[in-house]
This record gives sequence, structure tokens and C-alpha cells, in this order.
Amino acid sequence: MTIVSLHSRGALRTKGHLDDGPGQDFDQNPRIDNDKDMAPGQDDHARFARLVLPHLGDAYSLARWITGNSADAEDVVQDACLRAFRAIGGLADGSARPWVLTIVRNTAYSWMRKNRPSAVMIVEDLEAVEAAQADAGAPEDRTPEAALIAKADAACLEAAIADLPTAYRETLILRDVQGLAYREISEVTGVPIGTVMSRLARGRNRVIKTIGRKAS
Repeated sequence: MTIVSLHSRGALRTKGHLDDGPGQDFDQNPRIDNDKDMAPGQDDHARFARLVLPHLGDAYSLARWITGNSADAEDVVQDACLRAFRAIGGLADGSARPWVLTIVRNTAYSWMRKNRPSAVMIVEDLEAVEAAQADAGAPEDRTPEAALIAKADAACLEAAIADLPTAYRETLILRDVQGLAYREISEVTGVPIGTVMSRLARGRNRVIKTIGRKAS
């Protein structure tokens, strides 16, 4: 049974234990339901609609940037929705966005391991390098690089971002497009905040250089 259709999604813009892919261990504490009058099982559907569905635009956007393909992104999000529904009972009320994006990211990498294993190897090699080079002292203020990126032509910017290594690309999208805080990006990607900052800085610099070369 299809839980949700993606054909009518809007503009594109965690805690249960996931069974595969990079990620975190999430809070499995029993939830307290406020929907006392619902039949068994209906409360999960209501929580899914309230906590997960509002974030499908961001979910699709992240999946598309990771997979590089709209059709593949739809498959990833559908699978992620099934995983989110199964785990919805362990999600506490509050901001579900990082939780949803974590499931989407892990689902996307599971899909990549199955369909494009060489691409995932590149990402994992990059993570090893970043773990050794991360600088946790960088501020979270908006940088000149981020401001220049914001002013770039949309088509040129999208092409430059698409050329980034996957780990840089997802970090830049989560921060500069979807507006997540460093702490939230750390939760979604499962890497230290210092690594998030390092990837973001390197990703922005690469995008600026690419845009500069095309402009010249």
C-alpha cells in the first residue's frame, strides 16, 4: 500500500534506530498519545500525517541531490516514508524535520550502495579525510562565500553544486538551501559538527571557484 504520493508535492526546499545506512541511534522511549479516541493504528497514521508529511518537499530535495535523479529520488522518498511510518511510534512530539531527513539520507545511501557502489566508496573515503581535517572552531555566521552563492544564477549554481562530491553537496544543501543548523546537520549526517563546518567551507569554496571559472 502506498502511504503517500509525491506527484503533488510543493516547492523543494531524528529518534528511531535505522536498520541500515549511516546514521544515529534514536530515542525509542514510548510516546504518549494525545489522540485517545482513535482506533488502534489510526494514531500512527495521524502522527505520520502531522509530523512527516509537512517535510516531504525537503525530503525529496535532499534525495534528489544525493541520487542526482528525480525518478530515483521519488523511489528513495517512498521507501523512506515506509521506514518513517514503521518508526513513527518512537518519535516524540516536536520538530520531526531532522528525524525525517536522517531517514531519507540513510535510505538514499542504501539505494546508492545497491545501485552505485563506486559512488558510495568515494563518499566514505571523503568522510575519513574529513574526520582528520575537521575544524570545530569555525563560526556559524553567514560567510561571504555563502552570500556570493546566494546571488549566483540559479542554473549555474545548480550545476556547480551538482559537481561537488556527495558529502560536500548534501552538507551545502542542508545548510544553505534548507537552513538547518550545524547541530541538526550533524544529527542528519551522523558526523561531528566540526566535520560539518569543514565540509560546508570546502563545498562553498568549490562552488565559488566553479562559478568564477564559468563567469570568466
